[in-house]
Amino acid sequence: MHTEQLISTFVEYYEERGHRRITGSTLLPPDGDSVLFTTSGMHPLTPHLEGRPHPLGKRLVNVQRCLRTTDLDEVGDATHLTVFEMLGTWSLGDYEGPLSLDWGYGLLTEGLGIDPGLLHATAFAGDGRTGPDTASVELWQGLGVPIELTVDDNWWSNGPVGPCGPDSEIFLWSGEGPPRSTPTGDDRWVEVWNHVTMTHRRLGDGSLVPLPQRNVDTGLGLERLASLLQGRSSVFACDVFDPWRRHVPALWPLDEPSLRLVCDHLRSAVVVLGDGVRPANTGRGYVLRRLVRRLLTVLWRDDPSRSIGDLPEELVQHTLDHFRQDTRPGDVLRMLREEEHRFSRLLDRGRQVLARSRFQGPLTEDDFGYLHDTHGLPRDLITSLRRHED
Repeated sequence: MHTEQLISTFVEYYEERGHRRITGSTLLPPDGDSVLFTTSGMHPLTPHLEGRPHPLGKRLVNVQRCLRTTDLDEVGDATHLTVFEMLGTWSLGDYEGPLSLDWGYGLLTEGLGIDPGLLHATAFAGDGRTGPDTASVELWQGLGVPIELTVDDNWWSNGPVGPCGPDSEIFLWSGEGPPRSTPTGDDRWVEVWNHVTMTHRRLGDGSLVPLPQRNVDTGLGLERLASLLQGRSSVFACDVFDPWRRHVPALWPLDEPSLRLVCDHLRSAVVVLGDGVRPANTGRGYVLRRLVRRLLTVLWRDDPSRSIGDLPEELVQHTLDHFRQDTRPGDVLRMLREEEHRFSRLLDRGRQVLARSRFQGPLTEDDFGYLHDTHGLPRDLITSLRRHED
């Protein structure tokens, strides 16, 4: 099942159950949100989860593009991407968690054809302040799905204060042969869908008070589920990366971990640029700059002559089309090349500065501060240059 078919199946399934599709926003969160980028489908809905009526009603479904900088160091494994799409559903004070789980199970098994024997669930065990999530446990037991209870892994919160509550996660077996162990005991169980029931609000002193409006918020990673349904070994092997896997290895021979990072960071940079962000030394622009510099560091490790300018325009166009962005591919490539030239000049200057005798030994915190404030050399770049010289 291709990702576009997966999206339509998901949305239509929930529309048949009274949900209205809302248009997914860009990677830029609503005004007043403290995060740099939208990290989940719930971000644009925060006011409505707080109680403001939504113009489309109490049952919603959407596809939201997201970016998570917290996963940068994990990008390259089988399940993590920097920019990804999240399939989401919401009940704004309407139905409760068990019905959401029942529908989720129905979509996975009947709508998408997943063998029920390959599913495992987790639920909240209780922690002394709130009791166990018995409603979810009973639902899974009734469906014959094995259930594991945890504490920390199954309590969701939107930060140190704000809405929170128990969640029940659905895992899909990705290993060979029959399933073994449990999600906490075997990483071949891959989390595909999280169903959160927002039951409480955490106050500044850490105490919990019941919410007057109980919501259900679910999120399912599109690329992660697509790779599992397509029998692929990682998210980088699912169909959305097919054009990247055709073009990039032909341009730059790379080992698999390097290929994954380069494809992820280039694709993510295209999407960030497509949403109007420009490279900068702070904020969103610095995240974009860091993505470009990380991928260039990998590209130039074996061959300094490699250039982003070698990318075919149709590859950039494919990504912009997939994310429904209007930016011209030629403009995206031009901005990426400008950032590449800027980084190349910075590397040349950095090598000259680090060649000075005062920087030949171990660097102190004062050295790092001086190099950053005076020469514009961030710590990760300094570390990379010194490692490369060694």
